[in-house]
Amino acid sequence: MKNTIIVNYQYLPGIKTMELRHLLYFKTVAEELHFTKAAARLFISQPPLSRQIKELEEELNVQLFTRNHKRVTLTDAGKYFKGEVDAIFSRLEESKSIALQIHLSTSGELKIGYISSVYQSYLAEILKSMRKEFFYIKTGLFEMPTITQIKALEQGKLDVGILRAPVLSEKLVVETLFFDPFVVVIPLSEQKFKSNEELADLLKKSPFIFFNQEFAPHYYDKLIEICKRMQFTPDITHEANNVHSILQLVEGGLGVSILPLSLKKQYDYLKVSFIELTDIPVNTEVVVAYKSTNRNPALKWFVEHYSNTPD
Repeated sequence: MKNTIIVNYQYLPGIKTMELRHLLYFKTVAEELHFTKAAARLFISQPPLSRQIKELEEELNVQLFTRNHKRVTLTDAGKYFKGEVDAIFSRLEESKSIALQIHLSTSGELKIGYISSVYQSYLAEILKSMRKEFFYIKTGLFEMPTITQIKALEQGKLDVGILRAPVLSEKLVVETLFFDPFVVVIPLSEQKFKSNEELADLLKKSPFIFFNQEFAPHYYDKLIEICKRMQFTPDITHEANNVHSILQLVEGGLGVSILPLSLKKQYDYLKVSFIELTDIPVNTEVVVAYKSTNRNPALKWFVEHYSNTPD
């Protein structure tokens, strides 16, 4: 049976239908720029390959390659056509992937990335509810920093991510969950602070516990901005790669930190005090991100329901 592909008129004016093998043969020669090597890659002999390319040129009524002294190069028309053919094959592969996702949606796996500051009890409730709708689907949970999640989402290693803005990727759809203000976290204390100036006096003298700048650059910038507004530079003495470790170090009396307010509910069992900042309009945006081409029904359900997360 001959494989055929319908080519969009917008891309190839004048061509109504074209066999997929013609495009595959052209793509291979265009990549190798050598007929013998291309034929070997395609597991055919060179004469049939040359005939197929000639047929394609005749159908298009253009010359795609120049051949001089055994050297093969693309013409300007050939360079343009290669770009269009690459786009067709890329779309074809994406369509195959989407079809497989749809086929596996009821019994496949939904891979979810999340930052360490996510309220995990709420996430667990959502997954319980999802299990009732998609009984056979498996869920994979991966705690990752924002930068790592973005890469994994772009590469298809994650289906959806719960992370903090900004998410600088044209490949992803990003939806806001809520805006999270920052609070100062100190070892458990009954001390009351009448102003930010009084609080700043304590923070200036205290070692800070925070994320590494390379690990969470945007988070780090927020910390520096808040401290600048309070007119001091933090002495970052200890670094950790998740909020639980940071809070445990604060609880242990090793220093102070500035973290999102949403953590107060999640870690209220720790012996730390959360002190709200007044008149400092700096917050962090918690978002959900995913690829628009991901057609997994479980993904759509998860995004819709998790987006109702209580702030």
